[in-house]
Amino acid sequence: MAKIIDGKAVSASVKEEVAAEAAVLKEEKGINIGLAVVIVGNDPASRVYVNNKKKACEAVGFRSFEYALDESTTQEQLLDLIDVLNRDDHVNGILVQLPLPAHIDEKTVINAISPEKDVDAFHPVNVGKIMIGEYAFLPCTPAGVMKLIESTGTEISGKQCVVIGRSNIVGKPMAMLLLHKSGTVTICHSKTKNLKEICLGADILVAAVGRANLITGDMIKEGAVVIDVGMNRLENGKLCGDVEFESASQKASYITPVPGGVGPMTIAMLMRNTLTAAKNQMK
Repeated sequence: MAKIIDGKAVSASVKEEVAAEAAVLKEEKGINIGLAVVIVGNDPASRVYVNNKKKACEAVGFRSFEYALDESTTQEQLLDLIDVLNRDDHVNGILVQLPLPAHIDEKTVINAISPEKDVDAFHPVNVGKIMIGEYAFLPCTPAGVMKLIESTGTEISGKQCVVIGRSNIVGKPMAMLLLHKSGTVTICHSKTKNLKEICLGADILVAAVGRANLITGDMIKEGAVVIDVGMNRLENGKLCGDVEFESASQKASYITPVPGGVGPMTIAMLMRNTLTAAKNQMK
């Protein structure tokens, strides 16, 4: 029976570390770390995420600047705001909550954020740095997954690592981070053949595809570490991941629950990135 990886506990320890460092910067150098969060429109899920980010800022002692823009905001108006925030010394990190309304091009908006303040690590400059292993920031969810794997004491070097999903936000950077730790990485996606056989070879399995209960216990190697990034809502309203928890937990050595696994880590790593941004800007 698998041990549960408690994302709430690991994220709390990350936030405690960030809060302690932020307090030292404030006391010794008078630096108040600030994160600007921009939300466009009234998407309910986005509003929940933004509120959670504000609470996290409060918990670690950061200032939180929220810019809630109307659905009708033009791309030009949004870019003007980003330009102002790029030049504002009180703002160390900038996050534009996705998705954006259809009339605004996400790529253009991401490219407008200063790479030094891009705490989501979505800017092409930061993505390129991740590729070559010389990064300042890591995308928050993959960074959180690495922290969860580390919390189990699992050595990644030399292990067979399977990532299911190839998104720019999770799948691709996740594969690169495992590769940087000398894992042997296979990326699976919707066109992958023999998914079950590939998964059965995985010492570390990361599911990040957004399909409820796609991975079942008979696809998991005995003793594997299983990280479930998926967050899906079933017809009965219940949340579940990409991994069928009950059967998978019979085979895995460690497994993340949904909710309470990867989710809390994403915001904790955002706080870590904002602290890193502030420290780098001081230099």
